[in-house]
Parts: sequence; structure tokens; C-alpha cells
Amino acid sequence: MKKTLVILASALTMSAAFAQTAAPAGASGPAMAMPASQTSGKAQHEQRVEDRIQYLHTQLKITSAQESQWNAFADVMRNNSETMGKLFEARHANQNISALDDMKQYAEITQAHADGTKKLVDAFEPLYNSFSPEQKKLADQTFRRQPPEGRPHHHRQGKPAAPASDATVKP
Repeated sequence: MKKTLVILASALTMSAAFAQTAAPAGASGPAMAMPASQTSGKAQHEQRVEDRIQYLHTQLKITSAQESQWNAFADVMRNNSETMGKLFEARHANQNISALDDMKQYAEITQAHADGTKKLVDAFEPLYNSFSPEQKKLADQTFRRQPPEGRPHHHRQGKPAAPASDATVKP
């Protein structure tokens, strides 16, 4: 189970998971108060997500004609990250739950990750299809071999690392 959680966390990390948006305007009170370390961690994660988006934009040599498709893809990365962040935040807030509820939360996170990955694929497909042969080669190499910025490669039995695209995550 621990290995499964590590694998899930790694997959979510690669897919830009966990990013949070700022609190809505006018929100205040104890429910919105967060320790500085959590706020800093969320801000750092949001920056990592944006850094990954910028890295991929540069690496894939996105043209001005591809910007609208690129923006749709990047927005899915951000949205998936926000969704996963909320789920993990809720999970970490509930430290004293039953094993059954823990499994249910894990299933919800896993399903959200799968749903987010599907959305990411759906957003990436038209972008990829618009790529030149050179861009397709760059994308194939980047997503097959490159871990997210600042992350080490994780090889299992000599296999290449998993694709670094999943926008569902990346703390």
C-alpha cells in the first residue's frame, strides 16, 4: 500500500497536482487562515506548476498559431492541479478517520487523477496533431524521458521514467 501511495504521489507530481488558487475575494475568518508554511508551500507549488508549463512551452517550441491549443492544455494542467490539491488537503485534514473512509478518500483521489489525465490527453491531442514533425519528436522525447523540473528520474527495472505530462500533478 505504501508503494502504491508513493507511485500515486509521483504520478500526481508529474501531472501538476496539488496547486491551489488564491482564496476568493472577501473570504476571511478562521476557515481561511493558514499557517505561513502551508501558504508558502502552496505558493511554491503553484510556481512549480507555472514553471513546468513555461518549460514545456519553450521545450516544445509552441508557435503563435498553436497558442490557443496550448492555453487549453495549460489550463487543464492548472485545473487538475487545483482539484488534486483540494483532495489532498482534505485527506491531510482528516487524520483520525476509519480505514474504510481512508480507502474511500484514496479511491476518490485515484478517480480524480484518472479523470484529470483523460482531460489532459483530450486537451493535448489536438495540440500534438498541430505539431510539426520536429515538435512531435521533441514532445515524444520530452514526455517519455524528462522528469518534471527539479525531479529525479525514477527508473524501475531499467524502464524509462513515466511521462512527465500528467497535469494532474506536481508538488
